[in-house]
Amino acid sequence: MSRGQSVRSSSKWLISTNVLGQAMQFAFGIALARLLVPADFGMIITIQIFTGFVGLVASGGMGQALIRAKDLQEKDFQVIFSMQLAIGLLIYTGFFIIAPWFADWFGNPLYKDLLRVSAISFVMRPFLNIHNTWLQREMLYRAVSLRSLAAGVISGITSVVMAMNGWGVWSLVTGGLLGSVLGYLMVFRLTPIRARLYYDGQIARRHSGYGFKFILNDLASYMRRQTSNFIITKMAGTSMVGLFNKGDSLAKLPFDTISGPIYQPVFRAMSIEQDNPDGIKYLFFRMASLLMLYTLPIYVGLWWLAKPFIVAVYGEHWADAATPLQILAPLGLLYCVGHPCGAVLAATNRLGREVVVQTITWIIVAIGCYFGLAWGLAGVAYGIVLSQVYSTTHMYLLANQCFRARLSELVGAVGPALLLNGILIATLLAVDALLPSGMREHAKATYLVISALSGGAAYALAFLYLPLPSLAPEALRWKRLLRLAPQQA
Repeated sequence: MSRGQSVRSSSKWLISTNVLGQAMQFAFGIALARLLVPADFGMIITIQIFTGFVGLVASGGMGQALIRAKDLQEKDFQVIFSMQLAIGLLIYTGFFIIAPWFADWFGNPLYKDLLRVSAISFVMRPFLNIHNTWLQREMLYRAVSLRSLAAGVISGITSVVMAMNGWGVWSLVTGGLLGSVLGYLMVFRLTPIRARLYYDGQIARRHSGYGFKFILNDLASYMRRQTSNFIITKMAGTSMVGLFNKGDSLAKLPFDTISGPIYQPVFRAMSIEQDNPDGIKYLFFRMASLLMLYTLPIYVGLWWLAKPFIVAVYGEHWADAATPLQILAPLGLLYCVGHPCGAVLAATNRLGREVVVQTITWIIVAIGCYFGLAWGLAGVAYGIVLSQVYSTTHMYLLANQCFRARLSELVGAVGPALLLNGILIATLLAVDALLPSGMREHAKATYLVISALSGGAAYALAFLYLPLPSLAPEALRWKRLLRLAPQQA
């Protein structure tokens, strides 16, 4: 199997199950949004700012170090498990002790118990990580994705049932913990690796070097993402951070559904090709092209239909979340280039350079959000836009040092998808002009359905039948799948 076929096969399982999982989580999210209030989500987001940050430290980036390594033995996995478990126990103890002060700082006594219960996940994660890392290294993504899907569905059902019975914010915490337990129960028999305590200083040092670079990069990236939530929750309260996070998370939905799952198989394939610039370049442009083809139309749709989508799906009390959604969704164009750049730098051991980019981006986010808050949710969103423009530009310049591509090659890779999305925007504009005046405001659900179906149909027809040479193999694959072209002999 060629490297392209291997990545496609792995990505197919990850994307298909992730799309289904995201659809289920989207449905659960709608139910929870109607059962709970923005402040409930805001409290969880506030806790996750801190637990998520510490969680990156707990992992030490050594799982990625194991995936990238050329040769491993079982004791390598056990050393990493032992280190992560020790760190997890220390972190849980720390959060348990500081929980009362945390609650006092935010002026809500409920935070004490919420933080202590949420921190249990740090003790649970190493048991799941050791098996998932082995499966990802072997590119057995089907097993990972199917069991992750099953655990997510059960977790979501639990949260909805608890919310229906008046558990409020606790329904969100308990559902997440249950998902972690189920994930472990479903995956631990699939690998020959067993979680045992074992330590070897030489093994630890060998993996911690790369892991340290990876964790620095992840920490800078995480702080960049969470700074806006922290500033809003401290200066404007949990309701506003709940609204902003709803718009922000929806703007990243295509990334989480499609771009995120593709990263691991591409990263593994690039790690294999790490000494071959031509192989890296092929994988980079292929990933960017396909991301642009499959995710950019969703970003365009979220941008154009932000207000009717939010109100029709979540209700009027979430209407203000449409403002950050409309501003942040167009950043999908940058994600389609920036995400493959991250895979290149990780696979070629250039994470130290990415740390610099992420740190500068974090500073831009902090400054932009702090001053932008004076203009409400829109001001915060524009601060993030500015940071992403810088980040993607710098990341591409760094990645290009690995394979030395001309700008015309990048344009050639993404140009056809940009053309298709231009057709999509023209279709949405035409539909808006043809529909009765006022439908966008007074019949949001109808407007949403008509626009989405018209735009989707136009995009699909243009993709399948326009003569775009670089996308022709992908279009032919879909024609055969839909029985619109003869099957292969």
